[in-house]
Amino acid sequence: MKLTPFFSGVILALLISCSKQADTFGRLDLVKWRTDRGGCTGERAGQLNNFKEIEADLLSKSSNEIADLLGKPDIQQLAERNQKYYVYFVEKGTQCDDIKNPSAAMKVVLRINAVGLVSEITYQRELV
Repeated sequence: MKLTPFFSGVILALLISCSKQADTFGRLDLVKWRTDRGGCTGERAGQLNNFKEIEADLLSKSSNEIADLLGKPDIQQLAERNQKYYVYFVEKGTQCDDIKNPSAAMKVVLRINAVGLVSEITYQRELV
């Protein structure tokens, strides 16, 4: 079976579009954000202002899109009414020794509603 040039182009476009995650979102360096697990290397802390600039763009994104952009959350908490919270630590704290340790380090918390969309973003220092 021979592929026409049109179908070859479509297949190539699909492969290219699915092969690589974005490196930036606004001025936020997503590679640095994703690789700073637990906020332990300080990369996220240096980008907090850039994160705040894109906050409105993150609202209403799906949990899958958030995981693709920001990486796996440091902590994922289930809440009532099929909601969940994605927690991303921004600075070094006791979570760097063991992610299960309660930590008062600065964190970004994204609330994911029952239909899987980001409905709220907060910045917290409370123990998690």
